[in-house]
Amino acid sequence: MKIHINRAGCVGHARCAATAPEIFPLDDNGYIAVDEVAPSLDQEALARRGARACPERIITVDE
Repeated sequence: MKIHINRAGCVGHARCAATAPEIFPLDDNGYIAVDEVAPSLDQEALARRGARACPERIITVDE
């Protein structure tokens, strides 16, 4: 699984980080700090939850 993030579309709701802070780190301004994440097998369900939590839908999951 790989998670892709369109950082330019992030408006700083931080719901992804509230769900899974170790998968979706934020920068000093409260915006998503990564473009891509490859979660471990035990983190996949949490990563999907974090992606669904984004109201802007800038996080996509590639299985």
